[in-house]
Amino acid sequence: MPPPRRAAATAGEDGGVNGQTSRYRTSAVGMVGALLILLAVIAAFLVMRELVRTTPETPVRAVDYQETVRYAGDRASFDVLAPPSLPTGWRATSASYTPAPEERWHLGVLTEDGEYVGIEQELRSVESMVEEYVDQEAVAGERIELTGATGPAGWTTYRDDSGDHALVRREGDLTTLVVGTADQRVLVDYVQSLE
Repeated sequence: MPPPRRAAATAGEDGGVNGQTSRYRTSAVGMVGALLILLAVIAAFLVMRELVRTTPETPVRAVDYQETVRYAGDRASFDVLAPPSLPTGWRATSASYTPAPEERWHLGVLTEDGEYVGIEQELRSVESMVEEYVDQEAVAGERIELTGATGPAGWTTYRDDSGDHALVRREGDLTTLVVGTADQRVLVDYVQSLE
């Protein structure tokens, strides 16, 4: 009589895992393949999302700077300069007055072409304001005489490597700086409109 067959062991004598092979084989190649498939699905999702995404424009909000001019004019220790009105297509985007001890006036506008023009008035040195608002490496240019509503005044031109222009004048302790990405001729016209 043949010896009886032994039943398949489900656990080794030492309690180890059974000797049967799993229906799902795991290997490094299988894991890498699954990872590549997952990455392909994620990449496809990102591409599709970008194709159908519409990013709404974030329009620059215009501000009514006239009220801030009146407020600053009533409180400032210096004559606050601002244009009585802006050229067609221009819009004021920021206006602020900070009282003493760090008294200053700011008005920022965008031209019809989207170029920035700003006026800064502070009781600070020309050098510190040019470094802050134009560039630390800004180069002084010619001195020009401009006549506006405030009368004739000498302004020094500045320019930096990125194409920003500035016109600066010093009157007592007050420095007035007009800076922008707009062409210097635009800044000159702007300065001549200041009251």
